[in-house]
Amino acid sequence: MNQWALITGGSMGIGRELASVFAANKFNLILVARNEARLQQAADELCAKYNIETKILVKDLSLPSAPQEIFDALRDTSISVLVNNAGFGWRGAFAECDLQHHALDMMHVNMDSLVALTRLFVPQMLARREGKILNLASTAAFQPGPFANIYFATKSFVLSFSTALSEELAGTGVSATALCPGTTRTEFFDRAGMKNLRRDSLMMDAGIVARAGYNGLMRGKPIVIPGVLNKLTAKLSNLVPTTVSNKIVRKINAA
Repeated sequence: MNQWALITGGSMGIGRELASVFAANKFNLILVARNEARLQQAADELCAKYNIETKILVKDLSLPSAPQEIFDALRDTSISVLVNNAGFGWRGAFAECDLQHHALDMMHVNMDSLVALTRLFVPQMLARREGKILNLASTAAFQPGPFANIYFATKSFVLSFSTALSEELAGTGVSATALCPGTTRTEFFDRAGMKNLRRDSLMMDAGIVARAGYNGLMRGKPIVIPGVLNKLTAKLSNLVPTTVSNKIVRKINAA
């Protein structure tokens, strides 16, 4: 097999676990993130363990130029799978957020770069009538999120965009899947200022999330929600009035 998977945010968390799953299934890897040392370590470990080829691209996806730079660097590489995993969150009152980092940069990373990379790579996949796109959404996509409103809104966008794209691509040989994990054991909570929201006993292992995402992607599922509790949460979000879910999430995030 000489297939390449491009994974953004591939040096840590769910992205790192997804890289492991793809490598175990003999995909060559292109890992994208900002931290060169972590990227190189991940690439070296996966290359040695699974006997695959790896490439790294050090890019900051909050910069509008990054998606085109990634595409240009890979013009001679046929990408079989695009995994838009990179993203970050922040918890706090919107009126107190850093407009650039906690709002605009988050929107660039979580939404803009995802859309741009998809738009750049999907025509090649369509021309080959073969390819898969995995976009990282979240169970946060199913309701508004007071005190984490930008993050929840970006994930709602990813879910809506991905499911609509999945329908557009039906019958083309190319598929799009939204992976919607719930709380997962990664560095996300520490980086987002949500340490006090960690509930390790209720969190899923990142490896389990990654395997669920990979399996759903391979089956062409439009939406993958790992875990029974997360599936139940998503279903309840559709049944509970927004005014009620708003108050519930506010209480959780404001704790």
